[in-house]
Amino acid sequence: MSWTGIQANLYWILFSAGLVAVALWEVWRPWRTVSEQLTRRWRNHALLVAIAAGASVLVYRASAVALAVAVANSKLGLFNKPWLPLAIRWLLGFVLLDLLRYGLHRAFHSVPLLWRVHQVHHSDPDVDLSTGLRNHPLEAIAAQAVFCLAIAVLAPPPSAVLAMEFVAILQAFFSHANANLPVWMERLVGMIVVTPRMHRVHHSEEMREQNANLGEVFPWWDRMFGTYLERPAAGFEDMRFGLEGSQNPASAGLLFMLSQPFRPSPQSSNELEHSESAGLTQAVSGD
Repeated sequence: MSWTGIQANLYWILFSAGLVAVALWEVWRPWRTVSEQLTRRWRNHALLVAIAAGASVLVYRASAVALAVAVANSKLGLFNKPWLPLAIRWLLGFVLLDLLRYGLHRAFHSVPLLWRVHQVHHSDPDVDLSTGLRNHPLEAIAAQAVFCLAIAVLAPPPSAVLAMEFVAILQAFFSHANANLPVWMERLVGMIVVTPRMHRVHHSEEMREQNANLGEVFPWWDRMFGTYLERPAAGFEDMRFGLEGSQNPASAGLLFMLSQPFRPSPQSSNELEHSESAGLTQAVSGD
């Protein structure tokens, strides 16, 4: 069976298994009571990821794994060196692709145009495993473009690309889970992968905290590049999720999520109103 066939068969198996496993975990050990919009959120998040997946297929036609197979014998690939052992190429490819995900995530928070798209993910006032599916189609298309470019340049083994794609799927469910690991397990697992507790900080309504804990799979990058934050300023029990101005039932709507990048940011509006109010106060006071 080809790599593409393997990917197609395993994708839905792992997707379904990961979804069910984390959902059962959330039921068994929920961290926080979610809003009454659970069914609506899950339905619309599922529709959003289906639209994003369909858009990516229409734009690229071939998957990242298929591209990795196509460039496997390219002389231009950085990892296609006869003196480089397969195990080293595999590990380098896997780790560097996750570093790329960290860098791309950081860019989506740093570049205003990209943030307008990425804010769809952060406008969820609840965080559970379905939040891992809440990404705008434009983000999926942009991320896939960067990912494919990196694969063309690096030429990592197709199996490493396949493994990273599957780990990323499972990690998207795990890191957004509305559940907690036992303390001893949190310390152990947190040294290897991003945990729900660590990623929870990233979904705080505070902008400074949203720009922290950007790692996708491995937690090392945040510590290496100074973006790690251990806990939110308000504490885990009192922290609020989402974006100021979007913490309402409308944020769960499919049309809201699809159109959000093209509408004025609630936070920008709030900042503008605050500035205008401050200016009016200064004018009245004569300062």
